[in-house]
Amino acid sequence: MPKNAVASVLAERSVCEQCGGTGWKEVAAGGDRRMVRCECFAETQAQRLVKSSGIPARYARCDFSSYQTEGSAALAAVKITVENWAAQYPIDRTGLLLVGPSGVGKTHLAVSALRALMNRGIHCQFCDYRELLKEIQNSYNPSVQSTELEVLQPVFESEVLLLDDLGAVKPSEWVWDTVSLILNNRYNDNRTTIITTNFLDGPARNVATSGAQAAGREETLGDRIGERMRSRLFEMCRLVQIQGKDYRQKFRSVGGR
Repeated sequence: MPKNAVASVLAERSVCEQCGGTGWKEVAAGGDRRMVRCECFAETQAQRLVKSSGIPARYARCDFSSYQTEGSAALAAVKITVENWAAQYPIDRTGLLLVGPSGVGKTHLAVSALRALMNRGIHCQFCDYRELLKEIQNSYNPSVQSTELEVLQPVFESEVLLLDDLGAVKPSEWVWDTVSLILNNRYNDNRTTIITTNFLDGPARNVATSGAQAAGREETLGDRIGERMRSRLFEMCRLVQIQGKDYRQKFRSVGGR
């Protein structure tokens, strides 16, 4: 069979039998017939949203069903919390701040929430904090075609934004100004933001302690993004603390045996 003929047959097979690919189907109700959206329309729309969301390939298959709690009651409770949040959105548009050490599945849960929302036709965007700052900095280079506004437009405009690994870049005035720009813009537009971070919540160093105490303690979220933006986060998000073992380290150990 010629290649064109094969492609034609495959295309015909992929067309929805109920609506013929139109996205609408006819149904009978009380003797009347009317047109309604076909089930395939929502599926196709969700697929388009996922493709344009920027979710990295590593997390492409993440959903609530694949999140492993490993028998931990604490992780199971966190999973239920995030799952319920996604199910209830947009009744409450308050975002989520997922805080915990590396390897406990913060990004997995956050992406699972995005996928649940996109399955309902809600526009979502995934942004890696470090990569986003690099893209913004690159936009200042005259040889680069994109502008800062073009980089930030999907960050500003997506209905739900996942900002992954907040605080991962060493703080500076420019970093603080950029975080402030993003969070304040979304706050003022009443848009929902999901944030993950490895840094435990706590005030900035100059607020919490001084001298030898400040030098000896671990860095907090306030240290990494500034106290003003830390305060803003708690106006935008509900704190969800996650405690557990680093499963990525566990898998590496198993693989090395």
